[in-house]
Amino acid sequence: MLTRAPRSLRAEYDEYVQREIEDYKYSLTNGALFSLADDAARTLHESDQVMMGELLLADEVDRIIRKRLRIPSYETWRKRRLRNASAMQKPEHWGLRPDTPLARAIPAVRSALPVLVSGARVEGTALYLAANGCEITAFEPEQEVADRLLDSAREAGLGARVRTEVSDLVRWEPDGPIAAVVCTPAAFQGLSTEERRRVIELLQAATADGGVHLVETIVAGQMVMDEEELRSRYDGWQIQIVREPGETQAFLARKAVA
Repeated sequence: MLTRAPRSLRAEYDEYVQREIEDYKYSLTNGALFSLADDAARTLHESDQVMMGELLLADEVDRIIRKRLRIPSYETWRKRRLRNASAMQKPEHWGLRPDTPLARAIPAVRSALPVLVSGARVEGTALYLAANGCEITAFEPEQEVADRLLDSAREAGLGARVRTEVSDLVRWEPDGPIAAVVCTPAAFQGLSTEERRRVIELLQAATADGGVHLVETIVAGQMVMDEEELRSRYDGWQIQIVREPGETQAFLARKAVA
């Protein structure tokens, strides 16, 4: 599995600007687009641009759109982006509890290797981890939910750290090491005991030394695997049961370092 080098803020800004421009063009009728092109051509003519090629005209159209949309300069956008980044690192920003067990896992999963996320509340979990520097692969059987997650990631400036698989964990095949797995009972819903065993063993084998698996075993009264089954599956791993208010609890297992 190839890892991606972190993108610069300048690259994120350029992508943001291009996306805003393209979205604006898409919202226009053909007549409005032709009118915009005429405005750009007239501006170039008035500025004595004799060589008015297609590229020059396209650049002028984009410049006019940027002005209409009042797209901020890179420096203004950068300051806003860094200010927002601090807020996005807090779990409550994504609708999670301030004391979420995910916070305990972050030091171990913040690496260039991907973190697999699956199950209920995949969007908030994925974006919270991405905001804290994790590379995310989110498994979601519903295309609409996967698309919504990607849209939210792009809007938050986290698009480079989040990718989706319209599938579930039972169909996953590793093509490289992973840093961690975060899932809820929904990720194992409908699987037989043997299928759960196969999926967990595959995930364990792909997890790098020191990596973690965080399995929320009881959520809103729903249970697929009990603590006894999980302990038997994670023999040799460092295990911790994280209990939260109400019935919710999480199983946190850390792989030993060879």
